[in-house]
Amino acid sequence: MPQIFGDFIETFPPDHDSLELTFTPTSQRIQNLWRNRRLSAHFVADYFTNFLPSGKGNLAAENQIKEAKGAISYVANELLENAMKFNFATASYKVKFGIHFLDTAEIIAVLFASNSIEQAVAQKFQEFIQELLASDPESFYMRQIEASAEDENADMSGLGFLTMINDYQAKLGWRFEPVSSDAEIWAVTTMAQIKV
Repeated sequence: MPQIFGDFIETFPPDHDSLELTFTPTSQRIQNLWRNRRLSAHFVADYFTNFLPSGKGNLAAENQIKEAKGAISYVANELLENAMKFNFATASYKVKFGIHFLDTAEIIAVLFASNSIEQAVAQKFQEFIQELLASDPESFYMRQIEASAEDENADMSGLGFLTMINDYQAKLGWRFEPVSSDAEIWAVTTMAQIKV
């Protein structure tokens, strides 16, 4: 049974726009793709700006588009980097990455990345998420910076998530679901919603 944390959107309206990319982790090229994740992040950001009203001739609108593009690029890069870095490659679960567009009163970019992880890693990650959701993001950010400085080998600082929240006002959500019948391998989808 899936477990949901934070602000996670389970289903999207059928008539909205989206872009999704899939990476095969067993491919020899996955390491190259991981190193080139910024290209994918910038591509998604460029693609997204096509859905914003044109800002030509309007300096405020042009600046808003530039800020939106920067936010989308940063968040996309963080999500894709984490998905590829922590993916349990031997599970043969494809890494999925994409963006959905919600055109409500404000335009919302919903970015997501899915990957597989071992059950023990999933449990540790869920504990981190629960602490993140229960903490003040700015205080937690400072604690994590201090902890990272003390332990350079720490696997999960969460600084990227905290930067998304603090700098881009992202709403984060996660979905965990067993992939294997023995529940040793889990699929995790991380979602970030950003108003632009």
